[in-house]
Amino acid sequence: MERWPALELASTIRHDGEGGVADDLATAHGTTRWIRAQADLLGDCLPAGGITADEGLRAEITELRRAVRALFARVVSPAPPSPADARRLMPADQALAHLNSVAAREPVVPQLDWPQGGAPGTRLLSAQDDPEVRLLAALARAAIDFLSGPQREQLRACTAPRCVRYFVKSHGRQEWCKPSCGNRARAARHYRRQHVATDRDPASS
Repeated sequence: MERWPALELASTIRHDGEGGVADDLATAHGTTRWIRAQADLLGDCLPAGGITADEGLRAEITELRRAVRALFARVVSPAPPSPADARRLMPADQALAHLNSVAAREPVVPQLDWPQGGAPGTRLLSAQDDPEVRLLAALARAAIDFLSGPQREQLRACTAPRCVRYFVKSHGRQEWCKPSCGNRARAARHYRRQHVATDRDPASS
């Protein structure tokens, strides 16, 4: 299954499996763990020894996530956004300005790579030495690529009970982000149908 850094960032807010919401970026340690888990997606911008997040970097990534989730909510509208932040979404114009400003922190120049016998490709050559700035800018650019790409049309907020994830539909009939959410949603529907039928049947009272 394809992974997108922007979706991975948004998904650091998730259902905790017990009826609540977990935040993988709630601490600097959790943020460090998350950054290292994205090494395969962000390897070009991470130093060889990785990055150990402090509270400042954690706050920066969390604010970038707020912007990304606000723009995800704009994408899925008029359907409702994720319930995790539906009541405290960053305004869309503020989210857009923040995303663009973070992306602009790293000056980059496109370079053409064309190995002998291979196909030409591009890479970005950075003029920024600070690995934390490079990380933040890479995350912002990834969100810009995602939101301006074709996968935006398939972005959905999962409607399963207690789920707070966004996901990209992989086939036409997909309603939920993962099978366990589908099971939970179907069970909830069944319960509601049974409850309504019981309420309407006088013999059941």
